[in-house]
Amino acid sequence: MRRRALSIPGGAAPGRVTISVPGLLDELGDGQLAEIVEIDGILYALVCGRGTVRQFTAGRTADAERAADFSRFALRRVARSRPGDDLAGALAILESVGPQLQDALLGPAARHLGERPLVVVPPGRLHTIPWGLLPALRDCPVTVAPSAAAWVRARRVRPPDRRHVVLVRGPGLVTGGAEVPAVAGLYGDVTVLAEEDATSTKVPRALDGAWLAHIAAHGTFRADSPLFSSLRMQDGPLTVYDFEQLHRAPYLVILSSCDSAVGAPAGADELLGLVSSLLPLGTAGIIAAIAPLNDQAVVPVMVTLHRQLRQGGSLAESLSAVRRAGAGDPVQRATAQSLVTLGAA
Repeated sequence: MRRRALSIPGGAAPGRVTISVPGLLDELGDGQLAEIVEIDGILYALVCGRGTVRQFTAGRTADAERAADFSRFALRRVARSRPGDDLAGALAILESVGPQLQDALLGPAARHLGERPLVVVPPGRLHTIPWGLLPALRDCPVTVAPSAAAWVRARRVRPPDRRHVVLVRGPGLVTGGAEVPAVAGLYGDVTVLAEEDATSTKVPRALDGAWLAHIAAHGTFRADSPLFSSLRMQDGPLTVYDFEQLHRAPYLVILSSCDSAVGAPAGADELLGLVSSLLPLGTAGIIAAIAPLNDQAVVPVMVTLHRQLRQGGSLAESLSAVRRAGAGDPVQRATAQSLVTLGAA
């Protein structure tokens, strides 16, 4: 499969981007970018925005990883809960771990961020962070990028002229993919693939060149072989290699799938996984999950997310609004915290 994938002719993915610091500051405009760098076990935050770059010494990598593990444990606990379960312990962890993550990842830089849109460029080992838990970022639209150049490249991707939406409903979902028909009613130009149409052959054909793709399916992360991480379709898995055969990746992608944003670090802060393949292929923005998702709570979360998108919000702005809207329901709030935005759209 790898040999066949490597022999496929290249598509229309954007080329390599080289950018200077002044060029990056110009691209950011009123936004801001925080690149987190690890040196000898210590994290440093470089905050770029409004014409300046400032360096801050944050915390220890080990502390950040420990806090991230606790946060994902609590998110998994909430995701697997049933009505009536006592979630006090898990919710207390989520409340306490946010300040710990902030101290370790940002340190004093957190006081200089405000509520402007933020791009975070973390080390490869720290990509699966629930950024919305950090107190300084709770009201801030946050998107994650593998590098500043990757963010600029995603930002420069032009949307297709046709705002075609593709919705996919995979098999075996507890709710039967209840969000899909609800979301379909929000759009005009929409294609829905479900049951016998949700196959690993038909889905890529429909996704090719779409403005927005939403896939509700069981996700599997393969730590032993990250490029075989997959989404479950009616006839089998949809893998990274299937996405790489697209002539043009969807402009926006929303993966309503457990662990779909998880990747394995490789090389110098690179990441291998399902979503890491989409940005280089030309997708401008992705929403995916760093943890399992609660089957019931994900339905209203996704419907609210699409309503925000319909009102003109970016992916990061829409997800931030969803977190605020679900503040009264702890399971919905935790489900929204399990989602992250990647790219630039």
